[in-house]
Amino acid sequence: MATRSTFRTFRIFLLLLVLLFVALSSWLAKARSTAWDRPLWVVVYPVNGDGSDASARYISDLRAEAFVPIEEFMAREAQRHGLKLANPVTMKLAPPVTKFPPKPPPNGDTLGVMTWSLKMRYWAWKNDTFKGPSADIQMFVVYHDPKQYDRLEHSFGLQKGLLGVVNAFADRRLEGQNNVVMAHELLHTVGATDKYDMRTNLPIHPAGFAEPDKQPLYPQSKAEIMGGRIPLSQTNAEIPGNPGQTLIGAVTAAEINWLK
Repeated sequence: MATRSTFRTFRIFLLLLVLLFVALSSWLAKARSTAWDRPLWVVVYPVNGDGSDASARYISDLRAEAFVPIEEFMAREAQRHGLKLANPVTMKLAPPVTKFPPKPPPNGDTLGVMTWSLKMRYWAWKNDTFKGPSADIQMFVVYHDPKQYDRLEHSFGLQKGLLGVVNAFADRRLEGQNNVVMAHELLHTVGATDKYDMRTNLPIHPAGFAEPDKQPLYPQSKAEIMGGRIPLSQTNAEIPGNPGQTLIGAVTAAEINWLK
């Protein structure tokens, strides 16, 4: 009995050490990612999400240049908010990943989310196909043939782990929209929060509006990136077609440590 009790105590102690190491690593990574003293390397890992030939062809033709609009968006907004760093992010492209990321728990309970988060970070480490320097932020982009899917599952970005999973369309004509979603999830990884109503998907005023003081308030001409949509009326908003139709509002800029 004593031996069994000692072994159980050792297992608990070992688990606590692992959790402490993960927590410390996450804290250090968070501090580095929001210091903005150097460009963050954001590596995109394409995944064929539906196994289709269309997605396979799109991924084989994909180049890092497709994500330059995200770099330009971040640089433009950094300058507008007075950040000294001219280019906050550098986008890189990794070889395709052949395995699917773990799905988040459907019920969203705390223990389930914590377990899934640890699994997600382990999966990202095991499926790192990038041959260059270690990524500061990993973005796994799961592509789908738009002829088979008109709506995609929710994307997410994790600050703990500095990674995101983006569901996107395998179509050059929709790359602008894909980049808006990627920029949104990228900002989640550095501390930005959603600024839209989860029930209606409508941006929340004032933090979710690009021009919260505009008179009349509607229609807006741009989207606040974490608000997600361009508000056209109290009940209608549209998805931006590219990052040029979005901006980073003051609340989001403060959350990611661009404003004090």
